[in-house]
Amino acid sequence: MKDLTIKTIKKKNENRKKITIACIAGARPNFIKIAPLIKELSKVKRFRTILIHTGQHYDSAMSDIFFKELNIKKPEISIISGPGSHSEQTGKIMTGLEKEFTELKPDLAIVVGDVNSTLSAALVTSKMNIPLAHVEAGLRSYDRNMPEEINRIVTDRLSNYLFTPSRDAGRNLLKEGIDKNKIYFTGNIMIDTLVKFLKKSGTGTVLKKYGLKKKGFCLITLHRPSNVDEKTVLEKIAKAIRKISGSTKVIFPVHPRTALKIKDFHLGQYFTPPGVLMTEPIGYIETIALISTAKLVITDSGGLQEETTYLKVPCLTLRENTERPVTATIGTNTIVGTNTVFLLKKFKEILAGKYRKGKLPEYWDGKTAQRITKILKKKLL
Repeated sequence: MKDLTIKTIKKKNENRKKITIACIAGARPNFIKIAPLIKELSKVKRFRTILIHTGQHYDSAMSDIFFKELNIKKPEISIISGPGSHSEQTGKIMTGLEKEFTELKPDLAIVVGDVNSTLSAALVTSKMNIPLAHVEAGLRSYDRNMPEEINRIVTDRLSNYLFTPSRDAGRNLLKEGIDKNKIYFTGNIMIDTLVKFLKKSGTGTVLKKYGLKKKGFCLITLHRPSNVDEKTVLEKIAKAIRKISGSTKVIFPVHPRTALKIKDFHLGQYFTPPGVLMTEPIGYIETIALISTAKLVITDSGGLQEETTYLKVPCLTLRENTERPVTATIGTNTIVGTNTVFLLKKFKEILAGKYRKGKLPEYWDGKTAQRITKILKKKLL
């Protein structure tokens, strides 16, 4: 009788309804963040994870390569949103998600980051009464001229589960009146992927490929409209890069948007060899190999601010603010804006070995996906 009872209970448990979790991603940073979470959620037998690719980054160089590099399963659902203004792109993604959610009927949707895909999913799930979890909740730059800031605020307001990467993010949410019972400090999901792939990045091979020496070059990334859309601003930055290249070799993987602006503004003379090596956009594996071996990084990317802090590599950020202040207060990041005099001053400090070392923020340990999964198991099963 005892054995029969155990078998009956086991059979009932196996027949219990699967919990369908829709994971929404569409832009390059999303894939880095969603990969470790999908892996952990897939370990839970009753969780059925569905990856939805919204197509926000719609070319191979900016998205498809990540599926191969990060060993992410192919999306079960793809939405072709393509290019367009923020409103056009958001509208296309919302229309596609509404159609898919109507058929899929997910028990939970998970969004990461702060791109248009994130906002679109938040709006659709709210109207369809689908619970929403936001990974990287609570980040704030307090600059509403940034479209991403609006995306962050709205998504957090509409989310049922808010997984924060840092203590300050939780404080931001509380100040905005978010119920503390919805907030969970789980750490930085990007570090999970970084930890996993760092040893596999093949730094020696990458350095040889680009003709670089360890700690003997500067990595630059540049893509934000505030930096590249106006000739005066971009030319100012270009001149500073040229000066830097006189002391340290520069490798510059060029975003398609930036490449177009450099051509339109006739600024190519500032990015010529041997001082500056311009390349096509590169994949995640090569990027972390270059970050980990660089003397310094100059960027306007949010993700690189975090990765350099973890790797304790000096980072100079070409923005007036950051939604990741912990990278500047604790880590290795300095916000220089478009003040190229300050940029060059900090560059000289780095060369002289006078730049601060930085510390590792709490819960940046490669176990964030595990913590999130543990919480969702407790809440959903």
